[in-house]
Amino acid sequence: MSTPRRAFVVMPFGKKKLTKKIEIDCDDIYKRLLEPAITAAGLKAHRADADRRGGSIHLDMFQDLLLAEFVVADLTMDNPNVWYEIGVRHALRSGGTVMTYAAREKLPFDIAGQRMQRYTLKDGKLDPEKLDAECKALTEMIKATLGAWRGRRASPVYQQIPSLKEPDWKSLKVGDVNEYWQSLEAWEQRIAVARRKQRPGDILVLAEETPNSLLEFEALRTAAKTLLQMNRPLYALKIIEQARELDPDDVQAIQIQGMAQGRAERYAEARELLGKLAEKQKDGETQGIFARTWKDEWSQLWNSHPQRNDAPVEAAMDTAATLQNAANAYYEAFRFAPADYYPGINALTLGRLWEHVTKRKSALPLDDIAKGVSWTVGVAIAGKKDYWTLATRAEMALVEGRKEAALEDYAEATALAVADRERFPLDSSSRQLDFLGVLGFQPDIVAEAAKIIDRAEKQLDGLIGGRKPADPEPQRVVVFSGHMIDNPADRGPGKAKPERFPARNIDAVAAEIRKRLDTVGAAAGDVGLCGGACGGDLLFAEACLERGMRVELRLARNEAEFMAESVTFADPTHRWERSFETVRDNQKTTTFIMPQELGPAPEGVSVHDRCNRWILYSALSMGLRKTSFITLWNGEPGDGPGGTQHMVELVRKLTGRQPEIFDPKTV
Repeated sequence: MSTPRRAFVVMPFGKKKLTKKIEIDCDDIYKRLLEPAITAAGLKAHRADADRRGGSIHLDMFQDLLLAEFVVADLTMDNPNVWYEIGVRHALRSGGTVMTYAAREKLPFDIAGQRMQRYTLKDGKLDPEKLDAECKALTEMIKATLGAWRGRRASPVYQQIPSLKEPDWKSLKVGDVNEYWQSLEAWEQRIAVARRKQRPGDILVLAEETPNSLLEFEALRTAAKTLLQMNRPLYALKIIEQARELDPDDVQAIQIQGMAQGRAERYAEARELLGKLAEKQKDGETQGIFARTWKDEWSQLWNSHPQRNDAPVEAAMDTAATLQNAANAYYEAFRFAPADYYPGINALTLGRLWEHVTKRKSALPLDDIAKGVSWTVGVAIAGKKDYWTLATRAEMALVEGRKEAALEDYAEATALAVADRERFPLDSSSRQLDFLGVLGFQPDIVAEAAKIIDRAEKQLDGLIGGRKPADPEPQRVVVFSGHMIDNPADRGPGKAKPERFPARNIDAVAAEIRKRLDTVGAAAGDVGLCGGACGGDLLFAEACLERGMRVELRLARNEAEFMAESVTFADPTHRWERSFETVRDNQKTTTFIMPQELGPAPEGVSVHDRCNRWILYSALSMGLRKTSFITLWNGEPGDGPGGTQHMVELVRKLTGRQPEIFDPKTV
């Protein structure tokens, strides 16, 4: 669903003399050969002369040569600008370039060995007898190059200099206005807003709408990291695996994948992946992430121990070897990067916990580690206070039994987390305090610190919106998709379209929806998600509210547009208008408006298709096992994209489940 990948076309403009007698219409070649071939390959053709806005055309040209997914260069004429631009592209990027030409017997020596696609001119014009075949051949070359160019050093510059690396595209930004940067920055802002609002469903939709394919890797990596921070490791894995298909060797992407595997309790995979990376990288961050897999595995072993609830310390004794492995791994990470307090505080805490559980002296130099962490975190706090520095100092005070200092730093740290709408760090500290408390480690300090974290989490619930602090966690989440009520102007006997949901069946459909809600076990406190249109959506919302459920209305358009398109178009008695307003204004209803939450839909993407994905991803982010699907569908294709059939197909594809389906005509 991402923005179409762009191909920048390097060629002369207008009519140019090839010889004294032959004139070439370059614009005609572009419109009839190059643009159709590029479009057929799934790219969006673009030339520098299309930039009509004010400013330097050179700035836009350099950005395109750097950031365009693909460059197609026409070398038919010895045009200095064309040769210069293809040289710049070959210097900036190792691949993603196709060259084409006509009317030449041979090519210049420097590029003679490059793959090219020739086309035919007759008297300076495209040969109509060969045009279709040559257009298809160029399309196939572009497709073949697209499939193979990542990692392939096709540029003659990069072929001759094997050690040359592509420049960091962020460091080469030029000019103040460029649509690449504008689109990326707007996308990143939406991701940041979704993170602050704790809406993983929003991020999953945005991850499918990366603003440019060169920036796609950066965008996917950002989305995966954000999902991981929101404690959605399976979704983070899905996104980071897509990113690594684009760049399998990126260190940060490998780290994110390893962390996500660990959070998803796939410890063996995480250690295999991060262990190989640690052998190559030899840096503290990678070593620290590797150590985290040991800590997570110990936590799983301890929590699943038969004596965990009745005798937690004895259970910890039985798993103490894994706890020691975790402490050792964090110590090694701290040795690699003594300026990084994160592995240091974990080595210290887990080492002291091991001593507490086993009543033995650790072989780790815990006193020295404590001094190192104290110095490192002190320097960090002197530079800038943030949640992690303060929480680290608080945890160190906890370990050392300094109650007032620990609680003061926890309070200040949580205030920053609430101000920044950051739930992930609170969750991290809460989990740490949970197992320390259960194991009786510094119990008085842990109990008071846990209360501080708990108050901050409740405050954050109120600030973020959506589920209110008093709302219980839903046991069941129900997604609904279904037909709107028939418009008698175009559906029914004698009309262009047959009946689908006739008004006479409203009561029967409403009763069937209630029955299906009973079937899936929906009850008070659970959540129902739907689109808010007249007919099925509003009947479902009414039924949910009747039984005390919470309702999320997710509108594909701004409210006035949505009302006109999907609520009041066939409503002479204002029945559906009143229903919409009643549902919307109910205190148990939260209304989300898609263009406000996600921004405008990308070019070529149906808002209704997008809204279906938004509803489904938002529901699944609450948990697949608790999610059910009810569909009001006659089994036939809809009038356009994003209809009920699309939702049914999405549910089957993404979950393997079969929705509860019933036909509005036959109930």
